[in-house]
Amino acid sequence: MNDLNPEFWSDRYKNGQTGWDLGHISPPLKAYFDQLENKNLKILIPGCGRGYEGIYLLENGFTNVFLADYSKEALNEVKRNAPHFLDINLVCANFFDLEGPFDLIIEQTLFCAIDPSLREDYVAKASQLLSDDGKIVGLLFNREFEDGPPFGGNQSEYEKQFSKSLQIELMEDSYNSVTSRMGAELFFIAKRK
Repeated sequence: MNDLNPEFWSDRYKNGQTGWDLGHISPPLKAYFDQLENKNLKILIPGCGRGYEGIYLLENGFTNVFLADYSKEALNEVKRNAPHFLDINLVCANFFDLEGPFDLIIEQTLFCAIDPSLREDYVAKASQLLSDDGKIVGLLFNREFEDGPPFGGNQSEYEKQFSKSLQIELMEDSYNSVTSRMGAELFFIAKRK
């Protein structure tokens, strides 16, 4: 889609058109982070937006967190919200141009933002970016949307797409989503095959 370029996303931030933004870390991801013991994991959060998840990780002792977004404006907001975030850990780039490896990739909003025709490419790229024991963990919308972005989907579709390049360890209804997303999100964990 021609309009889903860096300017499209930066304009949405500048104009306050960020309906996907919870204004805080997503509870399912917070719960997952809180049980992680290895603070040295190399973590990538692509499509990081305002970076709530990355800021939370940094403030909780994780030392190797990289936030990537297509929008320079989104990364500027991360820097305003967390001036202690190192510039080297803020990457303005297309997800498909990133290089790894990473021990953990956090999926929170990127998969639903890209054109659905790119989803299998996304999964293949995520697999390529992971270290040998790496995992991708996150949330997927388990509902359809009239017009996107966001673009929705369902568990059966996701299982087909993800299983081509990854081994799905878990994909189930998220029991601790925010109220507005309860029953409409899947929490998943997948690793390299």
